[in-house]
Amino acid sequence: MAGMQSPAVVLSSIERAAITLLSMGEEAAAAVLRCLSREELLDVTLVMARMSGVKLDAVQHTLSGFFDAFREQSGVRGASRQFLQRSLDMALGSVVAKNVLSHIYGDVIGPKLARLQWAQPRWLAECLAREHVRMQAMFLSLLPPEQASQVLHALPADSRDLVLLQIAKLKEIDYELLHDLEAVVDACIENLGKQGTAVEGVRQAADIINRLPGDRARVVELLRAHDPDVVSEVESRIYDFPILAYQNDATVAAILDRVPFEQWGIALKGADPKIRDALARAMPSRQVQAFDDILRRTPATPLSRIEEARNDIMAQLREMSAEGEIALQLLAEDVV
Repeated sequence: MAGMQSPAVVLSSIERAAITLLSMGEEAAAAVLRCLSREELLDVTLVMARMSGVKLDAVQHTLSGFFDAFREQSGVRGASRQFLQRSLDMALGSVVAKNVLSHIYGDVIGPKLARLQWAQPRWLAECLAREHVRMQAMFLSLLPPEQASQVLHALPADSRDLVLLQIAKLKEIDYELLHDLEAVVDACIENLGKQGTAVEGVRQAADIINRLPGDRARVVELLRAHDPDVVSEVESRIYDFPILAYQNDATVAAILDRVPFEQWGIALKGADPKIRDALARAMPSRQVQAFDDILRRTPATPLSRIEEARNDIMAQLREMSAEGEIALQLLAEDVV
């Protein structure tokens, strides 16, 4: 009927958020999305993707509410960290001020860490591998437990217990250390875009090839004709160090004849214990003790040296496989 008002617009909070983001432009919306958790990001982007035919009064009602809230909250700009530190030092003393700042900026790191929820655990572990154990513990303590456990599992095996112990001892994070932790988080975020499709695409291609029936070597050679550089990366994933755990005793014995014990001492640092067990099973019993002694005597070794030793061993394996000396099993399920 003429003169009747249209019914009030009823939108959920997630729909209001989606409308606001769609109205503010790509750059501003991206800045807001970076501050959301993984779950919030998925929820709001799903609504944004499905949204169509929104009536004008719904948009006006949503934006009007947004700017009303903005005016209420934006009378004073936020203080910088330096301003807060100087002010709190004068008001409360440096010790209390540090505790207050640690609490405040702990909340600041949270949204930054939320952006790393999309990172692969192994990549995050590589970012942390060169940090001190205490820094690793602080970083993991602020991640969601499921993600933290995956990253911890990807760290070198001989350091996991120390990291867990440091996590258990944490009660609070000192302000200065929090500042250092934020720098580590920022460095991870800065490099986040570099760890996406290239690394995982290579791994995915290698996993697919590993599962192909028939002559996998022929498939690799056909691919090499198209792009030898990429195929070289894929091959390094196909013949990855962990496949040593899948080999039968005859294959492992042939490998042991080729690779000196001292090189194993370096290559097995931080490796899956199943690899050491596979090697020990293929040795004469008199050699097992000598092998274990070498592993224990090998000192702490830089990651670059460990990777170099592993790559050298795998290069020899590939050569032996190409010459028909051994038949490598590439997957655990291939062994019956």
